[in-house]
Amino acid sequence: MKKPLYLLTYEYLRKEITDGVYTYGSRLPSRRVFAEQNGISTVTVSHAYDMLCDEGYVRAKEKSGYYVIFREPELFPVGNSQVTVQTNNSHRVNSFPFTVLARTMRRVITEYGEEILEKTPNKGCPLLRNVISAYLRRSRGICANAENIIIGSGAEYLYGIVIRLLGRNRKYAIETPSYDKISQIYTAEGIAFEKLPLGRSGIESKALLNTDAEVLHITPYRSFPTDITATASKRNEYLCWAEEKNRIIIEDDFYSEFSLMKKPEETLFAAAGKNNVIYLNTFTLTVSPALRIGYAVLPEQLMELYETNVSFYSCPVPTFEQLVLAEIIANGDFERHLNREKRKRRKLQDTEKDRF
Repeated sequence: MKKPLYLLTYEYLRKEITDGVYTYGSRLPSRRVFAEQNGISTVTVSHAYDMLCDEGYVRAKEKSGYYVIFREPELFPVGNSQVTVQTNNSHRVNSFPFTVLARTMRRVITEYGEEILEKTPNKGCPLLRNVISAYLRRSRGICANAENIIIGSGAEYLYGIVIRLLGRNRKYAIETPSYDKISQIYTAEGIAFEKLPLGRSGIESKALLNTDAEVLHITPYRSFPTDITATASKRNEYLCWAEEKNRIIIEDDFYSEFSLMKKPEETLFAAAGKNNVIYLNTFTLTVSPALRIGYAVLPEQLMELYETNVSFYSCPVPTFEQLVLAEIIANGDFERHLNREKRKRRKLQDTEKDRF
């Protein structure tokens, strides 16, 4: 499908920024000038500039213009202002419509019959893995073969699988504060890990530079409970950190599907130049916490290690539930639900703006 012009403009400008054509602190051309130079409308340019702001590549200054805030990691970075944070309960969402779920369940029972009682391959139901692969490609910019996708019963199960995949002899690092179960599972598994403090834009640069961890477990978008989202510069810093000594990043993509941005949040998995990012996500928030289904996307370089270390683990998710989930994603019900939720949130956001 052909990309809209505003998205092509955004991608062009993003590359110009990351390639250093527009350096840190420099000013982008005005929307009018850029539009005239490229024969496009100012509305198109405005959309592209707004997305660059949303992603953290530029910052708008009133009556002044748009200035680049993206920069490469510094050799001796200073702290980025660690913040005091409070627990946030804003991650509550309306569950997937029960009537749609019930209708899909009945249809799956009718169409698949006794197949719903069969055991699936260890990685999970092939249909679901193919559907997730297609969904990630069109909505998250992740190009991953279905064979690289592992189905599991929620995030906690997948954390354990990743530990067994990478081995207990590695040192891990996690954000602090972070989702309690991450540290609890690493502790229960006997893993040595370090807590790296979060600043306003992500993990403190000094802490990241000084850690001797080999694996970094992060939640780049709205880390819980702080709601901190890593900036474009910080995400680039994470990737540079991983590439330096062939380290591994575990990208826990919690909540990003409810982002109100004009385009999907960038993932580290899609941006990685090397096969060194493991992508994790679940359907706990997007469908229901009762549907204990999550998935991990493994980079190609780890597939051999997967076959050696963990391929013998059976998939713990019932075939019936996997087929139901595959149906609601394949027929569009899943993405329609996400779009409804985002419209509600935009309306609420607009209402709150109008109050001030």
